[in-house]
Amino acid sequence: MFKNYVKTAFRALNRNRNYAIINITGLAVGIAVCMMIFIIIQFQTSFDNFHPNKDRIYRVLTEYHHEGSAVIDYGKDVPFPLPAGLKSAFPQIEQVAQVWASHNDQLLIPGNNGTTSKSFKEDKGVFFTSPAFFKMFDYPLLAGSYASLNDPNNVLLTKELAEKYFGDWKTALGKTINLEAGGNIFSHGIDVLKVTGILAAIPANTDFQLKLVVSFGTGITEDMAKSTDWTDRTNADFGCFILLPPNTSADNFNQQLRAYAKKAGSPGSRDSHIIQPLNAVHYDTQTGNYSNKTISQDLLNVLWLIAAFILLIACVNFINLATAQAVNRAKEVGVRKVLGSNTAQLQIQFIIETFLIVSVAVLLATVMAIFSLAPVNQLLELSLSFDLLKNPAIILFLLAVTIAVTALAGFYPSVVLSRFNPVNALKRKITANSATGVSLRKGLVVFQFIIAQALIFGTLVTVKQMNYFMDQPLGFDKDAIVNVPFRVDSLRISRLDYLKNRLLDVNGVQAVSFSSNTPVEEGNDMWSAFKFNHATKETDFKAITKFADDGYVSAYKLQLIAGRDLQPSGYTREFLVNESLMKSLGIKNPEDILNKEISMWGDRIKCPVVGVVKDFNNRSFRNDLAPMLITTNVTMYSVAGIKLDTENMPATLESVKTIWEQAFPGFVYDYRFLDDKIENFYKQENQLAQLYKIFSAIAIFLSCLGLYGLAAFMGAQRIKEVGIRKVLGATTGNIVYLFSKEFIILIAIAFAIAAPIAWYFMIQWLQDYVYRISISWWLFATGGLVAVIIALATISSQAIRAAIANPVKSLKSE
Repeated sequence: MFKNYVKTAFRALNRNRNYAIINITGLAVGIAVCMMIFIIIQFQTSFDNFHPNKDRIYRVLTEYHHEGSAVIDYGKDVPFPLPAGLKSAFPQIEQVAQVWASHNDQLLIPGNNGTTSKSFKEDKGVFFTSPAFFKMFDYPLLAGSYASLNDPNNVLLTKELAEKYFGDWKTALGKTINLEAGGNIFSHGIDVLKVTGILAAIPANTDFQLKLVVSFGTGITEDMAKSTDWTDRTNADFGCFILLPPNTSADNFNQQLRAYAKKAGSPGSRDSHIIQPLNAVHYDTQTGNYSNKTISQDLLNVLWLIAAFILLIACVNFINLATAQAVNRAKEVGVRKVLGSNTAQLQIQFIIETFLIVSVAVLLATVMAIFSLAPVNQLLELSLSFDLLKNPAIILFLLAVTIAVTALAGFYPSVVLSRFNPVNALKRKITANSATGVSLRKGLVVFQFIIAQALIFGTLVTVKQMNYFMDQPLGFDKDAIVNVPFRVDSLRISRLDYLKNRLLDVNGVQAVSFSSNTPVEEGNDMWSAFKFNHATKETDFKAITKFADDGYVSAYKLQLIAGRDLQPSGYTREFLVNESLMKSLGIKNPEDILNKEISMWGDRIKCPVVGVVKDFNNRSFRNDLAPMLITTNVTMYSVAGIKLDTENMPATLESVKTIWEQAFPGFVYDYRFLDDKIENFYKQENQLAQLYKIFSAIAIFLSCLGLYGLAAFMGAQRIKEVGIRKVLGATTGNIVYLFSKEFIILIAIAFAIAAPIAWYFMIQWLQDYVYRISISWWLFATGGLVAVIIALATISSQAIRAAIANPVKSLKSE
């Protein structure tokens, strides 16, 4: 019996090839999109799930309370004494690990005669921590010992990095590496590290992308390990993780932690600490993590919705075409019923036809997904894979989709087709309208275009917001400025003036400045508490602290609104402040803050304010302007800003490289344009904008595929009507209008529904940004017009074909 069902289904599909091709194509594209989104979400939700103790690992956050405000901010930075304090105050904690994430690190591999044989630069991946870290997190060791991290100047390398540095990872143990650690918090020289362990490959789905793990207390972290000053500056690169005992209540522990912070923290401070479960770290877009790759739960939900909606559009196409084709199957149903088939048997027959179409579509979708994997990985910078053996969930997903789509797309058409009256069917009294329920078809077309137009509107708003980010004035010059990271030591400090003068002699170099940071940073700023005007206690807010030379203001074209610029000096002597800091202190007139003293870091830095700079965006547009201090201190410089002419830039860059390598031999020269860095702040938004464009195009394609099929069916069903109209004098334009007007009305209805829905959700999305666009009416008008034009282009081909057909051929049977 089943064999007959399958054979009959194949024959039916072969007779209606165009119908089958359209349905298979539509379903395949919809399922492929759904499958890709499933793989993306599965990867994003798997971060750090492989650790056996994942349910007991917590990150300690700093809870910032602002005077006179109910707003609470959270930071992943903690005071340096906190990890040691937690060990003493909470003996029940199983493990406490402090983590310092370095960046822009120089690695020098010594040669046989003590010379440097190789130099490498690692932007990320150098972590300073203790063996407690590996008692919490599961990163297998191929050789060596975690315990070696108890002693300073030891390092663990990943297998990949050991092979990069030494050729064969098995020979790396016992070798030495010279490290110049990056960051911008302490100046430190070269640390000679001994390789004491080799880590296995680090999984892609972890926010700790380890490359080198250095024992905490080595070099740059030595002062951190010894620090007892709770009021000292903090940095986002320094964090703390703990492992709680089983069945410990996080809420109860947070109450104890707040009480401890109040007791141990700086006097009068309202700031506190809380713990955050490991499974929330990857989704915390506000606080961030060490990989700088987060994704919000809201975005994951949006991706699920898009996947579901695109699959629904494909199913709607199937239902529309299947029910529209019903009139062509009426005689078949009538004959089968007369010969004894019952309703259930007919329904099974049509469900099997649907199952065959869906099965072929799933196979085609799988091929599409495999070929799409590489470009999607490149676009989103992910490590997605389509390995059915390692990821059997994909097989379960495909089976679930096959069953769900077969049931969703096949149930209603099977019911409609199986319930035809055999007498009416054989007398040809069943028409397209009576057979299919024209109101349902119209409703499904409206549903398709609601989704498609909502995606178009969302894409237009996202792209406009991204363009706003790129075009909005920042308050400083970002064009044609090259930033070169470096580390200072006594020798390099003595060469900075020489380097600066040599660079300024290059034809094409306009200005040079050395500093700890560029004017704008994203999560890489140093925040410092300070005392103002001989006060006995610190202010109730912290300020971003930047160290810069006297060329900083001119190189980045900052605007002074009061006072003067910094004087040439390698060491701290005076401050520049921005308007936001002045306003936070309650000072309205910029002249009133001049010559007032600012003291920070336990009076280690104490000097007057000599100038006020006009506010500029010192953080990304997600954040408001922050109070800021700029002062000189040559030992804190870690980046050069070089302003270039736009003409003959390649030759200028080559000259800069030559001079740099002469001044700093053995140091890996690496540069980056400032505008590229700023664009990178919004990488995820740009990636999402690209995704939305793709999803919008697919939604429109699927919707128009259904329109094309319906228009073709209408043309075949109304061929005699068209012939009569042409005989009676109707023009080609009249016929095209006749075919098009019904669909245009449906698209207009979809626009009226989609526009307010999209407006509401995009307004909610824009609330995440302090600086945002206003949504103009023309965005929606443009989106609606695009949908109408595409729909008209789709329908017109069939309408014109029907309009230019010879009426004699269509009417000769009459």
